[in-house]
Amino acid sequence: MSMEFTRREVLGVMTGAGKFMGQPPAPAAPVSVVRCRSYGAELRPAMERLFDQLGGLSRLVKGKVVAIKLNLTGSPSYRLGHRPLGMAQWVHQDVVGVFVALLGRAGAKRIRLLESPWSTAEPLEEYMLAANWDPRALATAAPEVEFENTNYLGRRKAYVRFPVPKGGLIYPAYDLSPAYRDCDVFVSLAKLKEHATAGVTLSMKNCFGITPCTIYGDGAPEDEPGQFPRGGRTMLHTGYRQPPRACPQELDPRSPREGGYRVPRVVADLVAARPIDLAIIDGIESMAGGEGPWVRQTRPISPGLLIAGLNPVCTDAVATALMGFDPMAERGTAPFERCDNTMRLGEGLGIGTCNLARIEVRGASLEEAVCRFRA
Repeated sequence: MSMEFTRREVLGVMTGAGKFMGQPPAPAAPVSVVRCRSYGAELRPAMERLFDQLGGLSRLVKGKVVAIKLNLTGSPSYRLGHRPLGMAQWVHQDVVGVFVALLGRAGAKRIRLLESPWSTAEPLEEYMLAANWDPRALATAAPEVEFENTNYLGRRKAYVRFPVPKGGLIYPAYDLSPAYRDCDVFVSLAKLKEHATAGVTLSMKNCFGITPCTIYGDGAPEDEPGQFPRGGRTMLHTGYRQPPRACPQELDPRSPREGGYRVPRVVADLVAARPIDLAIIDGIESMAGGEGPWVRQTRPISPGLLIAGLNPVCTDAVATALMGFDPMAERGTAPFERCDNTMRLGEGLGIGTCNLARIEVRGASLEEAVCRFRA
């Protein structure tokens, strides 16, 4: 059943949720929404407008190193029918290319494209080529563009430990690639999608993929991180084993061993530990029903939207509302039928608010831009 929004809800009668007792309200930040129907000629002016409504890119990135976590979930061989991956489960190559070009024009010192491709140590450029992307076009869109597979150390010497403020919900800290430390601005560039385990996958859930499978993968050794990634991140979903002993261990091994409990908490932990400075969501073309074509009953959908914000919880809350869902819904309510709400957990950690009453939406309004994924 799709979630029906009343104007009263959109205007913010809903109260805040997920706060710790005595904690000040989680921060709020504006979210920019732009209508864009295709990845053609209208894309660049639409993205320029998207960032202008937030005050422009230059003040955020000029003279700085910008790291962009892409959403390239699943193998390049997975296709929704015959649709290119960027029209379904991946962020579209042209969105990445235009964004890189705009960063270059805004004076970014260096731009680093990051992703942890599915259980592989191959160069990120090779992974893109397998999906018929042109990494050379991305590399030349601005000066000093680099690519890195963060699923293992590669040429790096050691992982960096990112402690979770307030102690964490699943782990007290996460060991990640130094690429997520060695930047001035961290961007999550996500896709507007539902998720079979977490309800929705937006800018916050995109960071689930910053965890290296050499540590959090099924084939990780028992003592030290592996040299190469092996297997998926089942331990983060089900807790059936612990990371290598040299890495932070789970806080409570007696907590629920199911993905609907664990995945939202791991995501909230990660975003608290490695804050997102700019959240961008590609919703021009996407898929409904799940995060990839391996989920049954997924189907194409064309929301025609671009969404961006400086706070990931606020950005994801607006994106969730644009999908036709209540961003403050509890477990048992669409789209969180079998999981906890990552945004509410993020609000409880003080990252940002998911209360639409406290979020300024700039550009297209929720009422005119909503695209109900369960319609």
